[in-house]
Amino acid sequence: MWSLKSLTIEDKMIFDQFLHIDPPEASEYTFTNLFMWRGKYHPSWTIIDDCLVIVMHPDGEAPFGLFPVGSGDKRSALKSLKKMLLDYSDRPLISRVEKRMIESFVDNSEFVIRFDRNNCDYVYVSDHLIRLPGNRYHKKKNHLNRFKKKWSFEYVGFHEDLIKKLLQLQEDWCEYRECNGSVDLNFEDSAVVEALKNYQSLGFLGGAILLDGKVEAFSFGEMLNPETAVIHIEKANPRIPELYTAINQMFAMNNWSEVKFINREQDLGLEGLRKAKESYYPDHLVEKYVLEGST
Repeated sequence: MWSLKSLTIEDKMIFDQFLHIDPPEASEYTFTNLFMWRGKYHPSWTIIDDCLVIVMHPDGEAPFGLFPVGSGDKRSALKSLKKMLLDYSDRPLISRVEKRMIESFVDNSEFVIRFDRNNCDYVYVSDHLIRLPGNRYHKKKNHLNRFKKKWSFEYVGFHEDLIKKLLQLQEDWCEYRECNGSVDLNFEDSAVVEALKNYQSLGFLGGAILLDGKVEAFSFGEMLNPETAVIHIEKANPRIPELYTAINQMFAMNNWSEVKFINREQDLGLEGLRKAKESYYPDHLVEKYVLEGST
């Protein structure tokens, strides 16, 4: 009844049209995110009731849907998505669902609704990440100042000639973190490489810190909605203290100073990552839920 198409780079224009009409709050809803992580989630898509409908097919797990996107009939598209997922499981799942979508379009009698804390996005006031104001950012500001005093550095935006150096840092980072011994880090490595190799087609913005001409930190992201940018990846040489603080502040200052908020994605339930994200004092979380349908 529905024909799902595997995601390819040629689909970007269609996705961008739907996301422009119906701007998301959740970080998953950008073409870059879906494309770079396709090795893990194998996304496929179709259009139902003038809505973009996406199904993820993670290896070794039952497929799950993302909430329909667009200006069409979301309630009808959601019902169709639920029926589609019944082909894979008698308990169809729709994941990464924004709270506002549940309040506006979800019938409680059709789904069990579960809060998904591990996938909630951290959203910060851009100006706070740039200026690091007040006592609560005192340690971060000290880290940044120490880096600036200790190192002669150059901050540059992404360009074609920089890609090889970015990929080299990613390779070095993976060697240091032993990515080959971790399924999750291997998927992340593939995602970063896919994004960097296709950065011109994907159209995101990136910045890097160079020490002696070598890339030692980089970050990239894009606009998520009219008042929010989303940061997809941030990497730094773990042997150099304060680099993560530096790339965080410099990327925000050079690329997102005119944007009200910066979404730095989720913590995945990882204690260290949660602590790091909370240390920058988020303004709010994008609450996400899982919808579990019954037959």
